[in-house]
Amino acid sequence: MALKYKHITIHLVTVLAVTLCLRCTDNFKKIQQVGVLQNEPVGVAKDINLKYTDSGMLTANLISKTMLDYSNREFGFSEFPDGIHLILYDKEQNKSTITSNYAIYYTETDVIDLRGNVKIATTQNDTLFTEQLFYYEKDEWVFTNQPFRLKSPSGDTYGNGLDSDVDFKRINILEMYDSEFELEGDN
Repeated sequence: MALKYKHITIHLVTVLAVTLCLRCTDNFKKIQQVGVLQNEPVGVAKDINLKYTDSGMLTANLISKTMLDYSNREFGFSEFPDGIHLILYDKEQNKSTITSNYAIYYTETDVIDLRGNVKIATTQNDTLFTEQLFYYEKDEWVFTNQPFRLKSPSGDTYGNGLDSDVDFKRINILEMYDSEFELEGDN
């Protein structure tokens, strides 16, 4: 009889241990975040100067005073509360620059939300000014629904809403007003 109770006890302990182990693996992510507040960054970087390369060629250089890492959130992002200075290099190593007073980089979508005194200056001497701009890193595409000014060698364009590549070669303007530019062949 004592052997039967011992056998039942061993089975109960085994079932209990397996149950506890399975419950622990389901909550492993929650356990990892113990002590990390959901609204707090998991990391803070100061005076960053990140260089991105592709096949040994420098493609971008990101400079910022502060970066807050919120990768602990379900939709992770990095915040740049002091703004960014982003230098983009083409295949001939020509530079275009993007600056703003504030930025958020969404890792899952490769989109940077730039806000406050946003400026893009290209190697072709085109400069875009606006208060908010989204930069899709993968396709090097920019878009805004805000008022903007596009200064170029052929004149200035003012409008509301813009969708373009970063070199302003393929540009769509939603609403254009008060523009001054020269057409080819005009003297």
